[in-house]
Amino acid sequence: MALARARLEGDPRFRFVQRAITRAAEAGGEAHRPLNLAAFEAEREAGHFALWWNVHGLFYGIPRDIEADLAARRVVVANLSRGVLAEAATRYPLRVLVVTAPVAVLAARLTARGRESAADIEARLQREMTLAPGLDIATVMNDATPEEGAARVVAELTRAAEDARRS
Repeated sequence: MALARARLEGDPRFRFVQRAITRAAEAGGEAHRPLNLAAFEAEREAGHFALWWNVHGLFYGIPRDIEADLAARRVVVANLSRGVLAEAATRYPLRVLVVTAPVAVLAARLTARGRESAADIEARLQREMTLAPGLDIATVMNDATPEEGAARVVAELTRAAEDARRS
């Protein structure tokens, strides 16, 4: 997704959301807005999140200001938990972009990252991805070079921008 984001950075049709997460900035992974639990709860209570959820011992939040972007028919690109997709679909126009690859490719990529044990990777690969029924889903197969994967994501996001303009 980082390559796709870099290709679309500055394109006014898109907003790439930075999530607030109760994880230290130094913990690695995605660039996020780190909050401690008290700060996260204060922002949640003040209504600063359009969506929020708790998974794997961390809280995640999507800023409420995405609503202005949606009203302007911008495509808001956000990484959401599967558990919050149904709620998101009842409140916002939602197209779920599933970026995936064959199991062997995923296993090799997860191993190369070096953030999870072999047992954790195996458990992750065994989990079945289930999505709520009725969601608008587009799937991008990311089984080639990073550049080809990014081009496929950009093409799908561009289609979403065209659909948003027409609606």
